[in-house]
Amino acid sequence: MYDKKLTLSNHVEIPQLALGTWLIDDSTVTEAVKSAISLGYRHIDTAQAYGNERGVGEGVRTSGIAREEIFVTSKVAAEHKDYKSASAGIDETLRKTGLDYLDMMIIHSPQPWKLVNQSDDRFTEGNREAWRALEDAYKAGKLRAIGISNFLEGDIESLWETAEIKPMVNQVLCHISNSPLSLIDYCTKKGIVMEAYSPVAHGEAMKNPAIAEMAKKYGVSVPQLCIRYDIQLDMIVLPKTANPEHMKANADIDFIISNEDMEILKKIDHIDNYGAHSFFPVFGGKL
Repeated sequence: MYDKKLTLSNHVEIPQLALGTWLIDDSTVTEAVKSAISLGYRHIDTAQAYGNERGVGEGVRTSGIAREEIFVTSKVAAEHKDYKSASAGIDETLRKTGLDYLDMMIIHSPQPWKLVNQSDDRFTEGNREAWRALEDAYKAGKLRAIGISNFLEGDIESLWETAEIKPMVNQVLCHISNSPLSLIDYCTKKGIVMEAYSPVAHGEAMKNPAIAEMAKKYGVSVPQLCIRYDIQLDMIVLPKTANPEHMKANADIDFIISNEDMEILKKIDHIDNYGAHSFFPVFGGKL
């Protein structure tokens, strides 16, 4: 079980490998979370938009593992672009999960989902207000860390200007064949830890012969190679699955991709079409 931790700018430790729960229904996510925790996962990622915060909280609370050993992340809905709705949403997440605090809460997107890639409005003031709600919840002890998701450099710059507490993470789409390397470099220089969602490209990486050939070279599966790739970019990685066997395999990444092969993987032809998941944001996938 891969159990390395990274350290955020406020000195909070965060497990580098997490269970993503997008598209796992609230009625089944409790067992998925409990399975992951029993296998050794100590970081669970959810969101208000997923509709499964209740089940995630139940899984954490009934896992048999002390609450302080499990890192739980959720996300402020992308539509909450004012202080009141963002603040109320944070409290609602705590109520739904049944947890006294969350380890981290992040703004899900700089734009409401229906306007992603459809509008030039980056909602600067709305994001500043949502951020202020996160800062206040952080100061109140409701959250141990705060961050952002899907934010580009300009979004971060405008937030940075007024933020009293600086973002600790930026969660973005990142996988072999679609890696925002310049954004990763920019955030790293600002002390923002990067998180990678959809590390297997919504399954599209499984269809790529070049990726398959590289996985064969290392004697691992395509998902394992993809997860390890993001790990070696020093990112937190959030593979999503409800299948315990897949959870176990995803955490079996005790191998090293050579520097030469990392450079090859960084240059693999870009994936533009994610099929059913091609409709959201700049990075190519919604969540």
